[in-house]
Amino acid sequence: MKYNIRKASLEDLDETAELFNLYRIFYRQESNLEKGKEFLKERFLHSESEIFLAIIDNKAVGFVQLYKLFHYTKLQRQWLLSDLFIHPDFRGKGLSVQLINRCKAWCDETGACGLMLETEKTNAIGNRLYPKCGFEYDDLHNYYHWWK
Repeated sequence: MKYNIRKASLEDLDETAELFNLYRIFYRQESNLEKGKEFLKERFLHSESEIFLAIIDNKAVGFVQLYKLFHYTKLQRQWLLSDLFIHPDFRGKGLSVQLINRCKAWCDETGACGLMLETEKTNAIGNRLYPKCGFEYDDLHNYYHWWK
């Protein structure tokens, strides 16, 4: 299988939004392609995230989205690996690993100290994938959310 991983731009909005909508559905959200598209467009226009696409036969079949953070002990930039999704028809081909590897390379390119992520405890695939890709499980911290 021949694939390419490349950085997304505003020109990729439609394809990226379709994958993003499927990703949100995977996490039990209502389908809302237009709102997701608006959300991604804002990220592109304001340079608020970095998105990489997995491309097969000139079609985006997966993506990863990173947000910039800063690590207080390392005193460096860090990237939050917020979203990772492969279209169901293309899973099991190693594309997630390749997208993660591209994120690691992005850390080198941007002088970042590393990646951080969180996933649901019920995400069996992700919870097997991330350690395989060199991520260490952090059982020392609790993550809390406050929503308005």
